[in-house]
Amino acid sequence: MQTKTCRRLWLAGVSALAAATATSAWSQAAIDEVIVTGSRAAPRTAIRSPVPVDSFSQEDIDSISVTDTQDLLKTLVPSYTLTRQPISDGATFIRPASLRGLPSDKTLLLVNSKRRHRSALVVTGGSGVQAQDAAQIPASALKSVEVLRDGAGAQYGSDAIAGVINFILKDSPSGGSLQVQAGQYYEKDGDSIIFNGDIGLPLPNNGFIHGSFEYVTEQPSSRAQTFCNRNIPNQSAGFCIPLFPSETTGPGTAYTAAYAQQVNYAGLYQRIPQKWGQPEAEAFRAFFNAGMELGVGELYAFGNFGRSHMKEDFNYRNPVDVGASTNNLDDYVRMSNGQLFRANQIFPLGFTPEYFGTITDYSLIGGYRGEAGPLGYDLSARYGYDKLRYDLDETVNFSLGEKSPTEFHQGDLISDEWALNADFVYELGGFTPEPIAVAFGAEYRKEGYEIREGDVNAYIAGPYAVQDPYDFCTNETNIALRTLRPTAPQNQGIVCNSATQVIDGRTFTNPVYAVLGVGSNGAPGIGPQYAGRLTRNSKAAYLDVSTDLTDRLFVQGALRVEDFSDFGSTLDYKVAGRFEINDIFAVRGSVGTGFRAPTTGQNFTTIVSTVVNNGQPVAQGLFPATNPVAQFLGAEELEPETSLNFSLGVTATPLPGLSISADAYFIQIDDMFYAVTPITVTPALQAALIAANVPGADTIGQVNFFQNAFDAEVQGVDVVATYAHNWDNGQATNVTASLNYNMPVVKKVKTIVDPSGVTRTFFDGEYVYDFKHYDPRWRSVITAVHTAGLFSAVARASIYGPYKNMFSASNNMIQKWDPEIFIDVEGSWEVTESTKLSLGVRNLFDNYPTRDLIGESATNGRIYRSDMIVDWQGGFYYARIGVTF
Repeated sequence: MQTKTCRRLWLAGVSALAAATATSAWSQAAIDEVIVTGSRAAPRTAIRSPVPVDSFSQEDIDSISVTDTQDLLKTLVPSYTLTRQPISDGATFIRPASLRGLPSDKTLLLVNSKRRHRSALVVTGGSGVQAQDAAQIPASALKSVEVLRDGAGAQYGSDAIAGVINFILKDSPSGGSLQVQAGQYYEKDGDSIIFNGDIGLPLPNNGFIHGSFEYVTEQPSSRAQTFCNRNIPNQSAGFCIPLFPSETTGPGTAYTAAYAQQVNYAGLYQRIPQKWGQPEAEAFRAFFNAGMELGVGELYAFGNFGRSHMKEDFNYRNPVDVGASTNNLDDYVRMSNGQLFRANQIFPLGFTPEYFGTITDYSLIGGYRGEAGPLGYDLSARYGYDKLRYDLDETVNFSLGEKSPTEFHQGDLISDEWALNADFVYELGGFTPEPIAVAFGAEYRKEGYEIREGDVNAYIAGPYAVQDPYDFCTNETNIALRTLRPTAPQNQGIVCNSATQVIDGRTFTNPVYAVLGVGSNGAPGIGPQYAGRLTRNSKAAYLDVSTDLTDRLFVQGALRVEDFSDFGSTLDYKVAGRFEINDIFAVRGSVGTGFRAPTTGQNFTTIVSTVVNNGQPVAQGLFPATNPVAQFLGAEELEPETSLNFSLGVTATPLPGLSISADAYFIQIDDMFYAVTPITVTPALQAALIAANVPGADTIGQVNFFQNAFDAEVQGVDVVATYAHNWDNGQATNVTASLNYNMPVVKKVKTIVDPSGVTRTFFDGEYVYDFKHYDPRWRSVITAVHTAGLFSAVARASIYGPYKNMFSASNNMIQKWDPEIFIDVEGSWEVTESTKLSLGVRNLFDNYPTRDLIGESATNGRIYRSDMIVDWQGGFYYARIGVTF
């Protein structure tokens, strides 16, 4: 039996679900059950699939109140986790996610079964991911979501190590909806408004176009306390805001007494100058999906446009020096007229740099699919573009002194990608009891990454980046012998023969010789030496074969060969199968290989900041592994990460309305990426760099770079159970329970040897420990939905298992967190046939995790470990009204 629906499933060539189940022997009803969960009563996991797949319907999606598709996935899939990183540069704007404990670039995102382009962000620490951004896909555009929890590199190529998430767009030629939601946290902050809608319109020749949009605005939240870096375990004392203007004792006394005449603290009382929470944000996102019969086939197209703007607060810069620290706000310099200047004349109370990220994202995909006799085909092309613009406000370029602006454009990061695909399907009969479904195809893809320079003032070294910029003093080598030049301003108190000077009873670095930091403070701008563009291309071909060998045995095999212009070739395979023991129980499993090629961004990104070393400004930051600086320090060119995946599971339907699945998995990954610990360039090492003619050797202070740092293993189990019950009174109850147990382990840490013969490892004991224990060992989501006529109610429990964190390798103090449970509830009333009103609460009991007790995170007013996947924002209540037409 050959059906057009069956052929279209295979023509996509990029849906793990279709690749595993598309066979002509199955009925249309069975195929629909596997791919789309039409209601909460249907199974979440595809019972007849040889690999675990979750399928979520539009009703599942619409019942969740979050403002971001990332949070939507976190709510629905226990093994999908997400962090809120309030001060993490670009990772605050594009949040890294994880499936099965692996970084977000190990999960491939598809839209309508076509590969989604990457974001422009390369996270500059840790695993350095440059992943796709699910947040750019509005929930209002989605008909369903399919989550494959299994390696699939043989079907889709690079990135599909942990799994594949396929977003299916709405395709109705009529109808639509409008919806608005407003809410805020219990703490009376973090207000959010979501306005979204969609509409379907018919086109000629049985065609359609379906458009959707989403507008979101969010106010910042803050879970912080008064800024005071004192009495924190394992941390040295630092600046502390005084509690009262008249205090004579307390944490801020010493600073108040010493500098009362220099700094007006009044504006800091009862103020929290640094926020820890969600950023201020505004976003507009839109999608369209269209199709039309043309000739013997169908012409189709879909695409998106999104623009979002977010602001994060960097760490607060206190207005005075504390202890031995160097604070350029508090350092005097001599202006060209000889008068004194220091930056806290611009910011008397200190300052908190405000970092802005503006994301522009768009894509267009088009193709033609149909049948030529027994051969089905799908020919398509796609283009995707993502730009991240960085701006900085409320800060200065210290080296520019009194001429420094307070607003800067740091630069732009751009990732773009286009591809051509040809996918085919053919059903071959006569060799097995059921026809063999043969899918094959090819892809050409070109990826680019561009870094654009920022404002000159954001990266320039101003006059105060060197000592005595206006040549006030003579240049004897011995400072004690220097004298004031006759051409220098007189009667300004300029001292030449001392490295220090007493001003207002306090000893400072001599303002003539003070050297201030270069670049906009907080995020120095991108200079022309680090701007440019890198491209690469890849070619791939795949073959996927599957059939029902008997009424109870389904088997599948896939091969994919791919060649990259910068990394060479790879060949990957996958074998999967499912055997029905009886009408109730079945076993399934798979084995396959996968890979992830380093992205163009990871091969090109250079992020440089500036510090002062021996009185001179020097650069520190992240360099590509191919950069001469990194290579001189022992860096090796990046190689693809490779993986070996195993899964074994059982499925059961023991009672009417009840389905259960349990799948164990084992993932072995070799050559995982990580950024090395920054390497300090000593004078001896700098001399070696200069002798080796390494570009920029005289200005390099610290270096780090990405490397294939270690081998890892991840093992775990996913359990999903769904039950639907219809009551005699016409009411219905559906319950879904899911659990993920996950344990990642570092197996082998790799090393490099620098030119001095020192062996360096990428992971110390803390990193190895935290890699295994940092995230909760298990997570469970239990959802119950009850409908009674015009009313419905949803209750959801998200449960996080225990987790631990080590302070450092030298101080192996460990904090343990107990399991946490968060309860969400929502009630809805169908006011009319087309109008629904909903009221709900996330984290009903306002639960928070335990505070930081070991001092690793509890600084600058922070209370909680702000990068944890367990929510620490507190309760949130909301109201939503929706209209359908």
